[in-house]
Amino acid sequence: MKFWSLLRANLGRHKRRTFLTIASVALALFLFASLRSVITTIGMAAQFGSARRLVTTNATGFVLPLPVSYANRLETVPGVEKVTWANWFGGRYGDGKRFFATFAVDAKSYLDIYPEMSVPADQKEAFLQDKGGALIGVRLVNLFGWKVGQNVTLQGTIFPGDWTFTIRGVYTPTDPAINDDALMFHYDYLDERAGRPGNAGWYILEIDKPDNAAQIAKTIDDQFRSSSAPTKTGTEQAFNASFATMWGNIGLLMNTIGLAVVFAILLVTANAMMMSARERTRELAVLKTIGYSDRLLFGLVLAEAGLITITGAVLGLGAAKLLYRATNFNAAGFLPGFDVSWGTMATGGVIALVLMLASGIVPAMQAARLPVVTALRSVE
Repeated sequence: MKFWSLLRANLGRHKRRTFLTIASVALALFLFASLRSVITTIGMAAQFGSARRLVTTNATGFVLPLPVSYANRLETVPGVEKVTWANWFGGRYGDGKRFFATFAVDAKSYLDIYPEMSVPADQKEAFLQDKGGALIGVRLVNLFGWKVGQNVTLQGTIFPGDWTFTIRGVYTPTDPAINDDALMFHYDYLDERAGRPGNAGWYILEIDKPDNAAQIAKTIDDQFRSSSAPTKTGTEQAFNASFATMWGNIGLLMNTIGLAVVFAILLVTANAMMMSARERTRELAVLKTIGYSDRLLFGLVLAEAGLITITGAVLGLGAAKLLYRATNFNAAGFLPGFDVSWGTMATGGVIALVLMLASGIVPAMQAARLPVVTALRSVE
């Protein structure tokens, strides 16, 4: 601590340069944490899924429906304990600028299969009893100011027209990988009003044992293989992972951009440290003259780089962690559970350490090896 005054004086010699260098490091690590969190959030979503849930879709393509009559046949498959189904609705609210998912679901069976969606008992019962009722995520309450009992009108995209629902309940996910900004309503209401011949978008099955998943999936697909709508069945985790792959090699892109930003800031930081050391050539020579050792000067210069990078890292990583958590950011529903993980924070800390060494090691070595006579002569 006895050298703290000297470090503070050196860093305060050019306050604007020091501030801008710290800000650059903070911005670089903020961007790194943000980009890295996109990867970790997508990975978390791809891993979500109960080991006892299977998803059955049309084998030709996910967008093609399946007959709702399949539900009865699926219930008879050995090992299947519960069956529910859902259908993508695609409604818009207001000006449509804020996207959120809208589904038609078989209400009772859907909530039974997804206990991760916590709904107050009275609201759940009200939703189940009202065919025109809707169940919304807690984020929509905060976003639009909606409340239980309010009527909400959506403009149908896949199913044209104005669709008015009465909000009967608000769900809160117990797992961050589940969207908290979806709107769900009764499948029967959609089927009756749209005049659809009993079609479901996809089925979700709860099975007895996870070890039986592969055999049950094969039995289901074999059963419908020769029908007009053959099926493709897999685990819920595999189903969610297939959506993650739709992003392409997002990991490579995010990591490349993040490392490019960090490398650019490394050059800025190294340049600032080199300039600072060069401007203090006489001062370093005087310190050597009065007894400062080469090792001590090496440590002091490296400590300056450390203070800059560590301060920048704390500000950048801390801002990312607090900002996304405080704003409950989820990229308009595309990245549910978005958060800067502690693993990302630790990686950012390692990057800050590398920045410190890479930017400070050269000027520190130059300061340690500086010949006193040469240094004094070079500045006269």
